[in-house]
Amino acid sequence: MESLARGGTRWKRFAVVMVPSVAATAAIGVALSQGALAASFSVSGQQFKIAADKLEGTGFVQYGAVDSTKAGKKAVAVVGFNSAKIRNLCQSVVVPVPAFGDVTMKLGAGAAGGPEVEAKKLYVDADDIAANAEFKNVDIGVAADETTKGPGPNKGDKYLPGSFAQQADTATFTDVKQRAWATTAGTFKLSGLKMNVKKGKNECY
Repeated sequence: MESLARGGTRWKRFAVVMVPSVAATAAIGVALSQGALAASFSVSGQQFKIAADKLEGTGFVQYGAVDSTKAGKKAVAVVGFNSAKIRNLCQSVVVPVPAFGDVTMKLGAGAAGGPEVEAKKLYVDADDIAANAEFKNVDIGVAADETTKGPGPNKGDKYLPGSFAQQADTATFTDVKQRAWATTAGTFKLSGLKMNVKKGKNECY
């Protein structure tokens, strides 16, 4: 489309699988060596929700893949960043406990007034997202295995070589809400981390 010109693109309020999904964290303090990510990553059958006020990333790439979860195969949009900073991150997961009911584990980090959450070689597998987004020097329709601006397909990802992908030098997302199956990162620094566990549903959004 003519509106997707090289050099810069602004999209507002999109929520489909084959668009950038963003942000955060399926594990706390992940420290996996670069080049060994997700090769033996086992995805649970539970999704989790993530919200953030703002995410700024460099070296952005996005492509479609299939996650093998305990609940079966799930189509996802995988987003990778060489580096990212996240403001006011929230993650929540609801665990159904037999004979007790739902239990929500919720964490927050990078609140206003303190350091931001920082991640390197960040990958997120998601199937639903809403956000405002701005890209710099975006390429849409490149082959997934020929991206050059981001970290490239993650080891262990099940994707079709030559399939649709997009990339950008930088990406900025605000008012982020997403549902994800998995996240991996080379390093993940969560400043001001707070976590609580409550009975019932107490999700980020």
